[in-house]
Amino acid sequence: MRKRAAVLCGAAVVVAGTFTALPADANTSQTPQTVPAARPTWKNCATSDYPTLQCASLKVPLDHRNPHGKQITLALSRVQHTAKKSQGPLLVNPGGPGGSGLTLAGFVASSLPKAVAAQYDVIGFDPRAVGRSSPALDCKPGHFNPVRPDSVPSTPAIEKANLQRAKSFAAACGQKYASLLPYINTIQAVQDMDSVRAALGAEKTSYFGYSYGTYLGAVYAKLFPQRVKRLVLDSIVDPTGVWYDDNIGQDYAFDARQKALMAWIAKYNSTYKLGTDPAKVAAKWYAMRGALAKKPAGGKVGASELEDTFIPGGYYNGYWPYLAEAFAAYVNDKNADPLVETYENFAAVDASGDNGYSVYTSVQCRDASWPRDWNQWRKDNWAVYDTAPFMAWNNAWYNAPCAFWPTDTLKPVHIANDKLPPALLFQATNDAATPYEGGVTVHRLLARSSFVVEQGGGNHGITLSGNACLDKYLANYLSTGTVPHGGGKVDAVCPKVPDPTPLSTKAASKSAGGSELHGILGFRG
Repeated sequence: MRKRAAVLCGAAVVVAGTFTALPADANTSQTPQTVPAARPTWKNCATSDYPTLQCASLKVPLDHRNPHGKQITLALSRVQHTAKKSQGPLLVNPGGPGGSGLTLAGFVASSLPKAVAAQYDVIGFDPRAVGRSSPALDCKPGHFNPVRPDSVPSTPAIEKANLQRAKSFAAACGQKYASLLPYINTIQAVQDMDSVRAALGAEKTSYFGYSYGTYLGAVYAKLFPQRVKRLVLDSIVDPTGVWYDDNIGQDYAFDARQKALMAWIAKYNSTYKLGTDPAKVAAKWYAMRGALAKKPAGGKVGASELEDTFIPGGYYNGYWPYLAEAFAAYVNDKNADPLVETYENFAAVDASGDNGYSVYTSVQCRDASWPRDWNQWRKDNWAVYDTAPFMAWNNAWYNAPCAFWPTDTLKPVHIANDKLPPALLFQATNDAATPYEGGVTVHRLLARSSFVVEQGGGNHGITLSGNACLDKYLANYLSTGTVPHGGGKVDAVCPKVPDPTPLSTKAASKSAGGSELHGILGFRG
């Protein structure tokens, strides 16, 4: 779910006022009206991986409550159906908020069984302010340049430095994009989605979203239930915790996944030589963190950057062998080069990442109220740190601009819905980014939905990632509209994909089946 101007002085700041985010008629039986748009003009934008990919753009209102006012541009992608009979568009979204969806269309179309993909126009899009959509946000280029202050505010000076970074980022967003920020939120984004549907000339659309894309899809279904043909949600946001509580929940789950990585490294002690006791392996990791806080590796990887580097392992265990090799080289061989390389591959933030983080904060800080009293953040995050230290403060600072955000806040959407056709939900039991309880909650809130669980799985984004059992349910649903019904809290259970093996083993290549998807989904998104 993550991707990446008040004075504090210990004083409480009044929480920004809230108002209902939904259009006036969104909780009634009427569907909000979408102003028709011109049909997109599709052009070839094929790549070697996706040779049939096409691209287009679409003008939509900046404010859908003023449909004839200022317009912005959405970037779209498409893989066109090839079957004689089309099931219409399938919009896809990788999450974030702030994730680009253009490549995802090609990935989904090429990863589904050919007979299923052939039935759909698979439509990707960069949500408003993202990527190739225009205008695109970049509040403060280089915000994540290394080396940042240690994330753990063990001294007043470290806390002050981190607070200043958060305040300056929020202030920069407000100064550069004062006229845009009120309209960068989930509600406006889902109304953009309906503009895409209308521009495609479709009465209904299907939707397939990962991570934050599950909330995007659930809100779309709430506002436009009559427009939904099929709805697939994979790795599901808990809509009752948007967004402060959800981020606290992530901290505990990521700490558990970090412990799972330490246990995996201990299992392969013959390869990594870091010990057979997971607790002692973890102690070496925290000792490495302490050393990097004093002397960053290569002038790039300090304590905060080390956390950034290992957080992707909580999203996808296919990265574990690379993280383990870098860890072992630093500890056993006093060689920091693999760690720096792994940081550059997994954690370094480029211009695209700056854009993604700018949209991430703009959406989450606007979507819902956040504590404006830093004392509350301090209390809550030290409480988390006491039992789940791995990502507690790193995550807190990632979201801290919301304590100082320059716009008012909206109210989260209550996504409960009994007006939909059956939706298909996928969730791994040990997912860190969107913990399991979110899937349970959404299954309860969406009448007639079906809940498919990957038992023991810890990856984030589990369909089209190498689990044939899950993919069978997905393909059948998209093809026929039928879902499994188990009659209980869970409708179907699939075993998890086996954990990876060290890179030196022959089986290692077989464990990387989900790497393409997770490269698209990114981290903190």
